[in-house]
Amino acid sequence: MRWDGPPLEAWAPWRPEEIARRLAGTRAHWCVVGGFALDLFLGRETRKHEDLEISVPRPELELVRRRLAGFVFHSVGDGVRALAPGEEPPPDKHQNWVLDPAANAWRVDVMLEPGDADTWVFRRDESIRAPRSFMVTTSADGVPFLAPQGVLLFKAKDTRPKDEVDFATVLPELDAAARAWLGASLARAHPQHPWRERL
Repeated sequence: MRWDGPPLEAWAPWRPEEIARRLAGTRAHWCVVGGFALDLFLGRETRKHEDLEISVPRPELELVRRRLAGFVFHSVGDGVRALAPGEEPPPDKHQNWVLDPAANAWRVDVMLEPGDADTWVFRRDESIRAPRSFMVTTSADGVPFLAPQGVLLFKAKDTRPKDEVDFATVLPELDAAARAWLGASLARAHPQHPWRERL
């Protein structure tokens, strides 16, 4: 398996505030996703995070790459392959690790998603969608992040212990609209999922 760059242990992720600073002014519709997004929603850090993930519509990746000039994007899936400047990731791959060559460290994982400026689309089932204004919000510090109903929908596949902790932590803070949307989306994507009964 091809592996360009340092090992997995070389992850030293930026904080959400750092990626927001580096992407300030871009026209790309990016947002923090994963565990850090839940912390931004809650307004506190609930656990240690091994990486930092953001998402961006696939056609807008180049806008992000321009802001991160000097860092090397690597397409992930069946190994880790460095992308040449201007090279598009393979159409069947969505994950891109960003290498800081000066530190020889992975800094952020850029996920390529369907959807556009107005509509958020679930990558694993594109029939699940919602207005971007409902799915992406902004922290008090100005960091855009995926709303918890979207984060938890992704976490529902192959749920790990940390995902169960995240669900239990966030559940009491979900409003009625978020609970209803997540329940309906789980019914479509994971109809047997035990979280449905707890919503």
